[in-house]
Amino acid sequence: MQLHKTNRARAELKPGVRTLGQRERTLLLLADGSKSVQDFKLLFDGSGEEMVLRLLQEGFLETQAAPERPLVTATPPLPARPAADRFDGKRSLATTRMFLFDICERMFARRHPEMAEHFREALRNAKDRESMLAASRLILEHIETVAGHERASSIGERIEMLLPDNSLADMAA
Repeated sequence: MQLHKTNRARAELKPGVRTLGQRERTLLLLADGSKSVQDFKLLFDGSGEEMVLRLLQEGFLETQAAPERPLVTATPPLPARPAADRFDGKRSLATTRMFLFDICERMFARRHPEMAEHFREALRNAKDRESMLAASRLILEHIETVAGHERASSIGERIEMLLPDNSLADMAA
């Protein structure tokens, strides 16, 4: 049987309300529906179980049977794009450059330091749209060689999210 807070316990845990001691309040916080009375046995030098039983008797806690888990669960569909891949910032060449510097460090700095330095230099010299696109294409070609088409494609999609709108058509060229 799992321990759950009652409305009385939730009221006790609100700021400014103190009818119980710190230990009892701690036990109320720990009663999250995943623990049983036995889980509190060793707390507070062995008096945790006794304190939980008193909180049950006084109406601060209640027990509920753990819900039965189905043998087979349906896997929820994955979101179209993970939250980490969402970009709501301003599209710019500077943002694209910083992203490519990061990719360069992650993918090439340790294994291919001379290639990483070549890419860094190309990115430093990319002062306009055309030179940034050329550096992007060069890096993507090497990513495809090193990590495969799928990885290069996903990074290319991210670059498309970062580039200003008028640069997207040039990426495909």
